[in-house]
Amino acid sequence: MKISIQYQFVIILLLFLGTNMISAQEDEKDDKFLNLSTPQNTVKTHLKNLQPESYYPKVAAAVFNPDNHSKEERADLAIKLKQVLDGEGIIIDLEAIPNNPDYADSAANNQNLYKLTNSLPRIKLAKVGEKWYYSENTADIVNELHRDTYPFGTAQLLNILPKTSNKKYLGLYLWQIIGLAILILAAVIIHNLFTFLLRKVITATLLKAGYKDIAKGFVKPIASPAAWFLVVFLMSVFVRVLQLPIDFAHYTILILKALVPFFATIIVYRLVDVLGLYMHRMAEKTQSTLDDQLVPLVSKTLKIFVVLIGVIFILSSLEINVIPILTGLSIGGLAFALAAQDTLKNFFGSIMIFLDRPFQIGDWITAGSDIDGTIEEVGFRSTRIRTFRNSVTSVPNGKLADMTVDNHGLRVYRRFYTKLAITYDTPPDVIEAFVDGLRKLTTDHPDTRKDNYHIYLNEFGGSALEIMYYVFFRVPDWGGELKARHELMIRIIELSEELGVRFAFPTQTLHMETFPEKESLTPEYTETPEQLKEKLAAFYSKKGLN
Repeated sequence: MKISIQYQFVIILLLFLGTNMISAQEDEKDDKFLNLSTPQNTVKTHLKNLQPESYYPKVAAAVFNPDNHSKEERADLAIKLKQVLDGEGIIIDLEAIPNNPDYADSAANNQNLYKLTNSLPRIKLAKVGEKWYYSENTADIVNELHRDTYPFGTAQLLNILPKTSNKKYLGLYLWQIIGLAILILAAVIIHNLFTFLLRKVITATLLKAGYKDIAKGFVKPIASPAAWFLVVFLMSVFVRVLQLPIDFAHYTILILKALVPFFATIIVYRLVDVLGLYMHRMAEKTQSTLDDQLVPLVSKTLKIFVVLIGVIFILSSLEINVIPILTGLSIGGLAFALAAQDTLKNFFGSIMIFLDRPFQIGDWITAGSDIDGTIEEVGFRSTRIRTFRNSVTSVPNGKLADMTVDNHGLRVYRRFYTKLAITYDTPPDVIEAFVDGLRKLTTDHPDTRKDNYHIYLNEFGGSALEIMYYVFFRVPDWGGELKARHELMIRIIELSEELGVRFAFPTQTLHMETFPEKESLTPEYTETPEQLKEKLAAFYSKKGLN
């Protein structure tokens, strides 16, 4: 029987296709792996059947317990769990997974459980009967983990992109290369656009609000790292969708995760400068000058704190265990504290000075027998005091905080106390007039306190009658006090000249009791007691005394 050429061609084509189908089936059969006897075999079943070159989701679905989920649900869970592992860049070392059917976790009370990875500790395998499945707790959180790994609706892109492909270029599929190119182009555009918006829009807003210094000095340094922060964050989100080869994805995602806190640290570090400028402007509105000294110290402390926190987050993003580092730092800190007790004492002394504010910049203080001068600078370790010799004394804050500080700069009134010595031959009426004149001068002076002064004939001195002159000046500083003293003392001298009051000075008089042809200087008292009583009564009557 003859067969036409057309039929011959069809038969040959069918034989060719059939051969290829059989070969493909055999290859498919060879590519599949299904074994749930150990934790290692279960993970192999899951991962090997979801590779681009051997994509068998129905086979991979076997890693979830069929008693609790339908076949479609199990396949969906297997696919999503694989996407989570790839999206997080987690490398699973299959050879490190136990291949013991009766494996028991000693940390879980010797239960037949196995934690797949430390990066996602909630993903566990559990033995059910003679088979190992992903635990039910894992099945319950797969969707949650998937949403966290692919936020902002990026999970929808996974359904659009191809699951399998044949041709690779430089280890990547063509669609992955195109995706990376699109991401890089988008990153450049977003960076330039966001930088432009920050520098133009925010600068204009700050200028309108009157923050010229912030607009010119700090927006530009912040704009670039803020734009990079946004770009890196978006890259870390969208690069997971490309499902890159796990080795490449692991380090790419690791670097992107570390760059996010890196740029965030730079932003916050520079924002401290903005905060410092704002605090400086607020300090200028207060009367205290200690605030002006406190602002730069607070800014430096905040910067150190920001850098330390940033380093911890960066190390954590690089999957470096920071607990041993922190433990080592705490032990080292204890040793440092013991070796630097005086430094720490001065540091806490400075904190107490800033909190209690016993003085401020420009105040004149005295403390102990050695400290006497004007506060010039308060640091974290010591306080600099300008003495009246114009030298500078540095006093440790720990010592100063323990001392009794007399702050002359906080005085509302400045006392002026002196004794005016007048001669003994000054008549009582003149003394009364002189004292009244002193009181009038005091009340008329613009810088004296009017409600508290004391001016009286106070003592019989060794060579003079002493008038106590006790008044207060209301002046802001020592210079004002000297000026007020000068003015008042000049007026006192003028008053004394007007009334004929003579100021005494230390004198000694030599009396000769007997001298030839001279009467004795010793007085003779010849009055009787009755006569003395009469003189005393006359004095009382003259003075109006009873």
